[in-house]
Amino acid sequence: MSRILAVDPGDKRIGLALSDPTRMIATPLETILHVSREADAESILKKAQTHDVISIIVGVAYDDEGNVGPQARKALRLIETLEQLGDIPVKSWDESGSTQAARRQSMPDPDLDSRAAAVILQDYLDAQSF
Repeated sequence: MSRILAVDPGDKRIGLALSDPTRMIATPLETILHVSREADAESILKKAQTHDVISIIVGVAYDDEGNVGPQARKALRLIETLEQLGDIPVKSWDESGSTQAARRQSMPDPDLDSRAAAVILQDYLDAQSF
C-alpha cells in the first residue's frame, strides 16, 4: 500500500504529515519554510515522490460559516499549483481547528505545523473507508 501526504499551509511555515502504508495512522513528517507558492509546491511534490505518496491532502481553513476567506484562498491556489506541477492527485480537506488541536496535544514547539498536518491527515483517514 502507498502513503498519503497532508499539507497544513501557513504564511510562514508549511506542516507536512505522512500516513503509514496501511493509511490508518498519521505521523508528523516535517515543517518547511514558506518561500513562494511554486517553490513550496515543488518541495511538497519532492517529499511526496520520496515517500511513495499516492495522494496529497491540503488543509483548507474555512471561516466559521464555511466560507472561503483569505487563508482558504491561499490553500486553494496551492492546490492548483500542485496539480499543475505534479501528477499526484490532490484533494482539499477542511482543516478548521487543526492547529488548536495540535496545540492541545503537547507544549508549543517547532513541530506544531507538522503536528497540525497530522491532525488534518488523521481526520481525513478516519473519514475514509479504504
